[in-house]
Amino acid sequence: MGRPVKAAVQRGFGGVEVLTYEEVDDPVCGRGDVVIRVEATGLNRLDVLQRVGPPLLPGFSLPHVAGMDVAGTVVELGSDVRDGADGVELGVGSRVLVNPAIECGVCERCRAGDDGLCDGVRVVGATRPGGYAERCGVPADHVYTLPSHVGFEEASTIPTNYSTAWHALVTVGAIAPGEWLLVHGAASGVTVAAIQLAKQAGAHVVVTGRSEEKLELARRLGADAAFLSDADDLAARCRNLTGGRGVDVALDHLGPALWEQTIHALRPRGRLLFVGTTTGVRAEFDLPYAYHFGISLIGVDPYRAAEFTAMLGVYFASRFVPVVDSRFSLVDVGSAQTRMESGGAVGKILLVP
Repeated sequence: MGRPVKAAVQRGFGGVEVLTYEEVDDPVCGRGDVVIRVEATGLNRLDVLQRVGPPLLPGFSLPHVAGMDVAGTVVELGSDVRDGADGVELGVGSRVLVNPAIECGVCERCRAGDDGLCDGVRVVGATRPGGYAERCGVPADHVYTLPSHVGFEEASTIPTNYSTAWHALVTVGAIAPGEWLLVHGAASGVTVAAIQLAKQAGAHVVVTGRSEEKLELARRLGADAAFLSDADDLAARCRNLTGGRGVDVALDHLGPALWEQTIHALRPRGRLLFVGTTTGVRAEFDLPYAYHFGISLIGVDPYRAAEFTAMLGVYFASRFVPVVDSRFSLVDVGSAQTRMESGGAVGKILLVP
């Protein structure tokens, strides 16, 4: 609305000292946009990776306002705006969350319905200004109205984690009732989502984690088994749980740390879904073992807009459990990212302007 607003701005690459708390211009509300007063924003690993550099997504530029998982209140609407992505009429005061992946809508992939790989995709909080601010401007067709039973903080735990887990397990992995899923990082946002989505689908879930506190969280969320990730008998434990077969599906968002052990934990013709590089970008494994047993290594590409809508419908109807580790104000953004880098977080870290 023309006045400066406060934001946490990335001015360079490096440690948290490159993040500054300052005034920026109020977002301009285009004809098809809404401006949201940010009530809560969830941190993601990408926020840290792009702060450290080099940036991972094409289109990133400095200065940058991060924050992909945005929930808040509509305070301004463009002249062409009537409804949000869910077909619900929007107005000043509407409570919403944001689908951060903004496809171009005109490239060949978008026209074919494959907008997850849009040539011109822009991502709120990754390649365009996001929720590390008092206000955030986004296209109206990328906001969804919150039901009354979902608060802003819970809403800010949903977008990135649940869309990633949904696309991995439902669309790419085609997880089926009765199958066994192995997933690492017991208290991470993606794992919290994966446990609950897999149980909703009728699967059994085994989880690894780095502390008993994190394993207990996984059990409370429905995991059928949970054990420490530094155990050297991961494959044997998974086979004991599954009558000697091994797990049907594994979801790895860590990278190389447990890569080869995970392959050995799979049943013949099992599926390893991978997305994420928390522990590195290169993995080594025994090629003959993998091809002899027909292991499928499946990269998890970006989700499509229609999947985000489907995922939210399931989430809102299922009363999934949100897990929040901690809350920080915008001025304490450095402490929030330091908490994420520590590896000690149990659930989602939030910024609450």
